Amino acid sequence: MKMNKYILALFGLLMVTLSSCEKPFDQLEIDSNKPVHVPASLVFQGVAYNMFNDNGRPFSAEMRWNQFYCSNYNYYANNEYTFGQMPNQFTTLKNVVKMEEEAKRAGLADVNGYAALGKFFRAYFYDQMSKRVGDLPLTEALKGIEGVSPKYDSQKTIYIQILKWLDDANTDLTSLIAKGETVSGDIYYNGDLKKWQKAVNAYRLRVLITLSKKDTDAELGVKAKFAEMISNPTKYPMMTSMADNLEFKWNNFNKYPSNPDNFGFDATRQNMAAAYVNLLSGLKDPRVMVTCEPAGFELKSGKLPSDYSAFLGASSAEDLADMSDKAGINNGAGFAPGKYSFQNRNRYYKNYTAENTFIVGYPELCFNMAEGIARGWATGSAEDWYKKGIQASQAFYGVKDGVNTMTYSRTGSMAAADQVNYTIDFSFADYYAQAGVKYDASKAIQQIVSQKYLAFFMNSGMEAYFNWRRTGFPKFDVGVGNGNSNRIAVRWIYPTTERTTNATNYKAAIQSQFNGSDDINDPIWLNKF
Repeated sequence: MKMNKYILALFGLLMVTLSSCEKPFDQLEIDSNKPVHVPASLVFQGVAYNMFNDNGRPFSAEMRWNQFYCSNYNYYANNEYTFGQMPNQFTTLKNVVKMEEEAKRAGLADVNGYAALGKFFRAYFYDQMSKRVGDLPLTEALKGIEGVSPKYDSQKTIYIQILKWLDDANTDLTSLIAKGETVSGDIYYNGDLKKWQKAVNAYRLRVLITLSKKDTDAELGVKAKFAEMISNPTKYPMMTSMADNLEFKWNNFNKYPSNPDNFGFDATRQNMAAAYVNLLSGLKDPRVMVTCEPAGFELKSGKLPSDYSAFLGASSAEDLADMSDKAGINNGAGFAPGKYSFQNRNRYYKNYTAENTFIVGYPELCFNMAEGIARGWATGSAEDWYKKGIQASQAFYGVKDGVNTMTYSRTGSMAAADQVNYTIDFSFADYYAQAGVKYDASKAIQQIVSQKYLAFFMNSGMEAYFNWRRTGFPKFDVGVGNGNSNRIAVRWIYPTTERTTNATNYKAAIQSQFNGSDDINDPIWLNKF
């Protein structure tokens, strides 16, 4: 009897095993230990972090390409413009789609916070990719297995869609704010859709300025869209202060890239670049004393740390071996080594948080307003917005009227006894009265974009470079240190996967844009008149 029970048990187990083997493959491949669905708020966090993390962190290669700082140690990095593949954001865009799907699965209405911000994210990531390479798959993209070989859309089509996404996001956010709705999982604004709406509109202004060379194109309607936005603040709420910034806040876990842990590794291998330092010192701008240190060689020669001419950057075009020699020259006891300024040790290596990093900031908004008005796209005072942008940026660095206390490392160490304080007197009225600063309509674009460049320091990804590429301001250094046959590259190449998985459409896009060559020196439609 007992034996019969064992036989029946084994037979039952066999039947269960056989029945499980009869399951379709798509069910068998499911890992029951991994979730199939997650809350939209969790997907949102990943997308939001990628928006900051994938497009140029402080003291990264992107910031060298912005000519904010230089690497003087070839073993780890150089200053060459040998652009490779564009950052492929389509994986993140798939997560945007998933975030929207999960919000709907949870029972939210068609117009909800995640869907509205999804439109902003689509605009953001497409903008970041397209201005690096040109045409991209759009209308047939992000359809999963139903569209594994999507055709490419023209860059013009992409920017028409980007502007529409941003406008639609603004409209949706208006209705959601009126209902008092919010979102969870927000690492930037803690779910405040009013602030998100301001960021969306600030970004739309950025895109319109990005299209400045296409401002006569009727389909894009750049001038009309810009005028509508700044003349109707009720429909298009704008940032009004630094408190509205879309920015990443560092902490002891997400550490600012320059911090006490890596002081010994890169503090002397990263000197500041001439395009940034020399522009500031030439304008007698105290921001140079906040972000940089006086060059040890200049102090040894008798200059004071409060002397603007004691701050000197290296040309990003300089031969790297020469830069290395000059950056490491021994200036003797009591002086930091080198002929160049380095990043301010007290600001960037004292703790793990340093400064917030803007994704979209109020100073940029001010300069974009100024530039659009200066170009004649709308009525208003370009000079007022220009001044607001400068003052907002200087305030971010703690520069104020009156006495300002600055700190630098006397010998280049982080020892407390080595930190030296000095003071400077600053008057914004006197600063602004300088010929190189005071608004001049005849050179307004140069002034506005150059001051925007200074406000972009170590933030907003590669917007400083993109503005230089668009306008030629400020002057970037060109020469042997750039690599690429002494040239600054003007685009990235497409991801290698496009050549293997979407070859036909990739080749067609390369042929139509660049006569068949995927080359970093061929200008894209965006930057052609």
